[in-house]
Amino acid sequence: MLPRLASLRRTALDLLFPFRCLGCAREGSLICPSCRQKMLEITSPVCPRCGTPQAGGILCPACSNHHHDIDGIRSAFRFEGITRQAIHQLKYKNLRAIAPTLAALLGNYLDAHPIPGEILVPVPLHRVRLRERGYNQSELLARKLGDIIRLPVIADCIIRRKNNPPQTRATSVDKRRINVADAFTCRNHSL
Repeated sequence: MLPRLASLRRTALDLLFPFRCLGCAREGSLICPSCRQKMLEITSPVCPRCGTPQAGGILCPACSNHHHDIDGIRSAFRFEGITRQAIHQLKYKNLRAIAPTLAALLGNYLDAHPIPGEILVPVPLHRVRLRERGYNQSELLARKLGDIIRLPVIADCIIRRKNNPPQTRATSVDKRRINVADAFTCRNHSL
């Protein structure tokens, strides 16, 4: 009975408040097929550590000059246009309904560009920011993606120790690196 009620509720909401594309305001979905085509995927060759486009797939100058404890980072799309808008709506405007769409896009990207992994670990928010926002957008997205690609999500193995300023306020890569230094600790080192 509950799934049927949830379906009826979603249908009623769709009729009263239909989704509109964040890019062009066309009714029907939060990212329409036309705007989806404008999202620029990041494909190989990329720096094997940070994932930025890099000729030959070798370490970029920034990664060559700095030691990292991370094996690799990847972004599916360039952070511009509709991609930037969708992430900002999820993160700052409480548009949680965009999470399944973004997770589906990430799932499609991972089908085309597999990355080895066994678990998904969302970046935690500090408890103060979590209380302000009411949800962790990273965890919400990880859970939706985990359902799609069938990987478990472990949301409590990393703890944010410092309530540092948002990364968007840092004006350089070095300042961003300093901003997050010692901000996180691992609760379970066996993962």
